[in-house]
Amino acid sequence: MRGKRVLVQGSDDAAAGTPTVGSGRLQAVIFDVDGTLADTERDGHRPAFNEAFDRHGIDLDWDVEHYGSLLRITGGHRRVAADLKDRGWDPDEADRVALEIHKTKTALFVERVNAGAFDPRPGLTEFVDGLVEAGIRIAVATTGRRDWAVPLVRHLIGDVVEVMITGDEVTRLKPDPEAYLLALQGLGLDASSAVALEDSAVGTAAAAGAGLATIVVTNGYTVGQDFSAAAMVLPGYDEGSADGTVQGDLGPLTAQRAIDLHAAWWRYH
Repeated sequence: MRGKRVLVQGSDDAAAGTPTVGSGRLQAVIFDVDGTLADTERDGHRPAFNEAFDRHGIDLDWDVEHYGSLLRITGGHRRVAADLKDRGWDPDEADRVALEIHKTKTALFVERVNAGAFDPRPGLTEFVDGLVEAGIRIAVATTGRRDWAVPLVRHLIGDVVEVMITGDEVTRLKPDPEAYLLALQGLGLDASSAVALEDSAVGTAAAAGAGLATIVVTNGYTVGQDFSAAAMVLPGYDEGSADGTVQGDLGPLTAQRAIDLHAAWWRYH
């Protein structure tokens, strides 16, 4: 049965100076959100951006392939601004218009979240329930905005998150490790006591920069990216290893497998 906890604030709590603790055993899992908890990029953020373009009279429509190429840029505002500049816009005007478009897009995306438009990735619910039952704490480190990330996370995995760091609490987006470092501070743990769950090379670089062992669950946009820094790469929570790096890995990701992977990783790092 899934436990009940409260989604806490991000950087204010994380920056409170809580001493970090390392025990050598897995005490927490820190999840990314977009693409990791649900496939929100292609059929969530992308159409919301396209509707925002239309509402602002911008002749732009991001198809699936082009949007995928833009995901190398973290942050929706930065993503829009970069694309407008590539299309010849004045840099200052591109930044100004991108900010307005992103505000509209966020409101549209929140509407989709509140309508329950997104489902957890297959196997995620079982994995989270197993973590709760094993007494493993859960945190989130995302560069997404708090106004949509909090309701989305609550919808997907319930009120089990102790610490949630969003793009509102950081000054440097992924691949910078700031979000993960703040999450660890909020938990009062050091990197040796936690595992990160990511879906992209950018996110994996951020987790690795914070010293975390990282499990990657790829999606259609990220499969084939460089995950050499990851401890394990899977095509999903309910599937086996995507790259054959885990011998005999044919089953779903479970809390016990995360515990075993964490222990094996720190034997060699």
